[in-house]
Amino acid sequence: MTIVIENELLKVEIASSGAELRKVKHKKTELDYMWKGDKAYWGRVSPVLFPIVGRLKDDEYELNGKTYEMSQHGFLRDVTFEITEQTSSAVSFAVESGGRFLDVYPYEFKALIHYKLKEDSLAVGWEIVNENNEEMYFSIGAHPAFNVPLSENETAADYTLYFTPAENQSVTEYELKDALIHEKGNANDINAIQIKDSLFEKDALIYSHIDSIKLASNLSNHGVEVKFANFPYVGIWSNYSKTEGKMAPFVCIEPWYGIADTFHTTGKLNEKFGINKLEAGETFQAEYEVRFI
Repeated sequence: MTIVIENELLKVEIASSGAELRKVKHKKTELDYMWKGDKAYWGRVSPVLFPIVGRLKDDEYELNGKTYEMSQHGFLRDVTFEITEQTSSAVSFAVESGGRFLDVYPYEFKALIHYKLKEDSLAVGWEIVNENNEEMYFSIGAHPAFNVPLSENETAADYTLYFTPAENQSVTEYELKDALIHEKGNANDINAIQIKDSLFEKDALIYSHIDSIKLASNLSNHGVEVKFANFPYVGIWSNYSKTEGKMAPFVCIEPWYGIADTFHTTGKLNEKFGINKLEAGETFQAEYEVRFI
């Protein structure tokens, strides 16, 4: 099922499968901002990553002496949500675990995802409820893919990434090697980055303590600004073809509360780098916003 919300500037389509944002069209410019999900490059558009972000070492983890297998980015992106509230410009989705995932994730939880339009921006909110009598460990992340370029008369090289680091925080840059995290070092003097095919040759760009990223055309100034203050990590990614030496026609800007395993991980979920702990009966909340320029 596809749900539509809109206001005077934007028309948004969201699928109940994964509560996934699928399309954003600007009514004045007629621009389509979201990647179309072409499986030739990458078949998704904006999946929600839960209960892990990225890949586990050997695709497994240990909890309370038992080993569980889980593939990259977890399972929530493939679960069908129910609509709990809807207006013309906002919609909320929810799903309860109901014992369905205990073979891969031994916790009961409720997940809520909220979408709300305000002028030229879309706010995306998450709530994760711990429905257990013990603490729960989890990660959650966004993975929205934006069309690059937006117009036929442009190329990806006409686009630039602009960063706003968090105040009074040290920015760290990470890299992926065999899908596992390695720290590259301090990146406090991070500069604007021009989009080019080779940018994603070694997989995603990953940073800590960034508050917002703007991706905009140098020719038209159209693009997106993703605001995610207080998120600990962000990834920037496009699918790169080694045979063709080219990136896919999209760029993902991914705010994360979590990150892939490090090479030296113990494999224990409660010791995982970047993991979140939620006490029994408590609710985790976070929100990011995308402005469509």
